[in-house]
This record gives sequence, C-alpha cells and structure tokens, in this order.
Amino acid sequence: ITFYFSQASGGEDEIQQLQKVLLDHLDENTETDPSLVFSRKFYIAQWFRDTTMETEKAIKSQKDEDSSEGAHHAKDVETTGQIMHRAESRKKFLRSIIKTAPSQFSTLR
Repeated sequence: ITFYFSQASGGEDEIQQLQKVLLDHLDENTETDPSLVFSRKFYIAQWFRDTTMETEKAIKSQKDEDSSEGAHHAKDVETTGQIMHRAESRKKFLRSIIKTAPSQFSTLR
C-alpha cells in the first residue's frame, strides 16, 4: 500500500489516494473473485453519496454559524467555496473511476 500511496499524483487528496489504492486492489483481483466487481461498484457509489452528504452537512453547519454570529464574513464564504471545490474534486475523481471500471462487469451474469 505504501508503494501505491507514494505513487499517487500530487493533485489528489489523501482520501482519494486511499480510495484509489483500494479500488486498484479490488480491480486486480476480479479475475479470481468476480464478486469484487460488485464490491468495487458499491464502494464508488457509497463514497459518492458520502461526499454529497458531508458537503451538505458542512455547508449547513457554516450557515448555522453565520446566523448565530449575525454578520457574514468573507472568510466563511471562502471556506464554503473550499468545501464545494473539494467535494467537486472528489466527485470528479469518482466519476473518472466509474468510466474506467473493469469491463468484466458487463460479462458477469
């Protein structure tokens, strides 16, 4: 895992790096265990869902803080922008993984 982790590109965050390592591991072993194809798809869908929920929760938390403080600060807007950027980056990563999903999935019955 350390080898794969160190080989990940600099633009990915740690979560994406770990997800990629797990997905690559599952992908490498699908020939010996076809159920791993389904596991791989499940993880991708779950991580996409988790990213959406975490983003919504973080933005709601920020709005609650803004309303309790009264004034809206530029720093809060920037933080919300960073949350949205990180979420979009993770979703883009997961969508790219879906597009490169193993072709064995279509042949399994």
